[in-house]
Amino acid sequence: MTKTRARTFQPFDDWPMTHLLDAVERAAESREVEMGDILSEIGDRTITPIILVVALLLVSPLSGIPGLPTLGAVIIIMLAVQGLMGQRLWLPRRLMRISVAGPNLKRAIGWLRRPADWIDRNSHPRLQYLTRGPMRALILLQCAIIPLGWPALELLPGVTSFAAATVGLFAFGLFARDGYYVIAGYVGMVALPLCLFLLARMAVA
Repeated sequence: MTKTRARTFQPFDDWPMTHLLDAVERAAESREVEMGDILSEIGDRTITPIILVVALLLVSPLSGIPGLPTLGAVIIIMLAVQGLMGQRLWLPRRLMRISVAGPNLKRAIGWLRRPADWIDRNSHPRLQYLTRGPMRALILLQCAIIPLGWPALELLPGVTSFAAATVGLFAFGLFARDGYYVIAGYVGMVALPLCLFLLARMAVA
């Protein structure tokens, strides 16, 4: 059940990833956590942190929940398109009521803590021209395109998590204004079709 919470009005784009996970973990105090609960903790002023959160959760063991990668793809595509069009963050009520068990969400957050800590210690604003203007629009376009195939790829273990990690790199690059992570996202985007090709070769071998 979505509960009314105090919204976070701090400049969230300046928070490290660990603080973003802290906000999600606060929402996980409930037995069932809805998307609306997470938005209430993070705030709804900026789109990039929400894309990042959804991508992170799909990298975690939660990606094994049937249907969750597809729902995550829908959310990311909607938000990326809104970002491209300069619109305010909005999700339909049905998506806002998507829920996961609080204990499962807490375990996923715990699983993400160590990589988040490493990323925080190894990121700062650099190559910022890769995160602004037309380059920002290009990144959001990639974030809208990459998830299109996730519904069909759900049955392939690890593939949607790899693709979500690529989206996460792009989103974190914008979030932290760190062009190095944007470059890593492009590397992941190139590597993803190669991984699919190798999986197909193994399947027919």
